[in-house]
Amino acid sequence: MEEDKGCFHLASFIDQKDRLRISRVPVVQELARQGLHYLPDKFIKLRPDQPTTPSLVHEVNTFPSINMAKLRLGSEPEGRAHELAKLASGAQEWGMFLITDHGMPADVLYDVKDVVKEFFGLSFEEKKASVGSYANVDNMGYGRNFVKSEDQPLDWIDRLTMKAAPEGATEGLHVWPQKPNNFRQAIEKYVKESRKVFNDLLEALAESFSLERHVFVHYFHHKDSEVNVRVNYYPPCPRPDLALGITPHTDASALTLLMEFDTTGGLQVLRDRKWVAVPWPRDTLLVNVGDILEIMSNGRLKSPWHRVVTQMDADRFSIALFYNPPSRAEIEPVRINATMEHEVYKKVALRDYLQHFYKINPTSEKQAIDFAKVQ
Repeated sequence: MEEDKGCFHLASFIDQKDRLRISRVPVVQELARQGLHYLPDKFIKLRPDQPTTPSLVHEVNTFPSINMAKLRLGSEPEGRAHELAKLASGAQEWGMFLITDHGMPADVLYDVKDVVKEFFGLSFEEKKASVGSYANVDNMGYGRNFVKSEDQPLDWIDRLTMKAAPEGATEGLHVWPQKPNNFRQAIEKYVKESRKVFNDLLEALAESFSLERHVFVHYFHHKDSEVNVRVNYYPPCPRPDLALGITPHTDASALTLLMEFDTTGGLQVLRDRKWVAVPWPRDTLLVNVGDILEIMSNGRLKSPWHRVVTQMDADRFSIALFYNPPSRAEIEPVRINATMEHEVYKKVALRDYLQHFYKINPTSEKQAIDFAKVQ
């Protein structure tokens, strides 16, 4: 039905015989607009009797929350030491934490929300005319990625991806929406403010482990470090018990910064082999550790295995910023001294790691990072 209307994304992949294949992926937003009362087979991922279904997820009352104002240099010493200890504990135990008092102007955040909602308020035809589509699994634009076969169960999501840094990274590419006309300006302002938060956190994380403040952040030169932007839209789903918004995964980043609106809820993290619903109050931001920082910290910090579930009666938007060194960089575990403790990870070229990550994902468990482990 949806394909007859022309409401589909094109996703390319290489099949088992090394042939280029093109898959027609139904547009989730258009399926939701049709008011479906059933879930199309392409999107069924779960069974109600599985122990990992959303209805059997664990709830927690406490979750790490970091006050960035207390964390920054110049704040009251005793309070700052306490905040550094909270940061180390939260990052180690969960691999993710909330941040408050981050210093980003409220109007910058409001503008991002406005342009995202305006873009997804357009008709499918207007969105397609406004921005280009994914060409392959790690490309940018409006559409779907991580599609590897025709029979792969699909996520209940539509998304938009672009590279916001370094400057000129998308020159000549039709990946920034032309509607609304201030979309790019709003996102780039947000990215500019977010880089300050990223750098402050990288320095504070190093300090919280009694390392030199620069050991992580020195990889992130302001002119050529990379920020990828991924806008996720999860429309109402007729069967949340059978679908996932995003398949379980880790992030191929050093740090990821997440903002969500209008509806909270949906993010889950695997902890002690149980899915835990992440409590995420409105108007707070969330940060999680990515594979790259796990490598650079020699496994002191671990990228969390996480997923997103769907909701029946609500729209949910989130924006993820993925912060990385330049793709040409070589990353390696931090050396505390000449006789560093046992090395879990080795030096890797970031470009090679990212190519490996996109090639094998999605996977059923945390597998991509094995590429960087010492054998």
